[in-house]
Amino acid sequence: MRVEFIIIGVQKGGTTALFDYLSDEPGVALSRTKEVHFFDDESVDWAEPDYARYHARFDPEASGLRGEATPIYVYWPNSLERIAAYNPKARLILMLRDPVERAWSHWRMEFARGAETKPFSWCIRQGRARLLEAEPWGHHREFSYVERGFYGEQVERLFRLFPPEQVLILKSDDLRADPAVALGRVNRFLDLPAPGEVAPREVHVGAEMGGLGAEDAAYLRRLYARDMARLKDLTGISFG
Repeated sequence: MRVEFIIIGVQKGGTTALFDYLSDEPGVALSRTKEVHFFDDESVDWAEPDYARYHARFDPEASGLRGEATPIYVYWPNSLERIAAYNPKARLILMLRDPVERAWSHWRMEFARGAETKPFSWCIRQGRARLLEAEPWGHHREFSYVERGFYGEQVERLFRLFPPEQVLILKSDDLRADPAVALGRVNRFLDLPAPGEVAPREVHVGAEMGGLGAEDAAYLRRLYARDMARLKDLTGISFG
């Protein structure tokens, strides 16, 4: 049986919390680990992909809808196209977070673990040039603080590959504020019974590192303005 639903993004957008909530659902058979990283794996022969490698990440004895969560998929080039080739009927869940807050949280994570050494202000300005030296060109797993926040562009590509009725878009703030309502939407989308009592939970909360500067926030708001208008036209969702 093929994987039937995938949480495709975004990084630092509440996907770990959603995966954790869904792990309690009896009608769901999740991957053994949260981030499978199959469709963004450039070592796979995508002319003849070995899907057995993918399916090995799931318990073959588990019953229920097979699903996983790898939040880089919506951003990484060709990942969505590979998912469409694998299962054109897959249902996709996209968790979105205010892109300015997402960029800040992403930088905090990379800085805390030592992958990043430069200050946030530099990273979102001059530091974007690092992606021009990356492979694939223009994409980077760690330093893509700004680029991962262009949601309108990503959703437009998503809707070219999958009909909107196969896509559920949620705001991470909604999952945090009222998980019962948000999970009710997820279960309806996956044709599952309504969830039972839901206790709010926080997963992967980052360490405090000071606040986001007003000047940096305003700079990113201007940078994202046109793309945010595109996202609103496509989905009705807006931030900021």
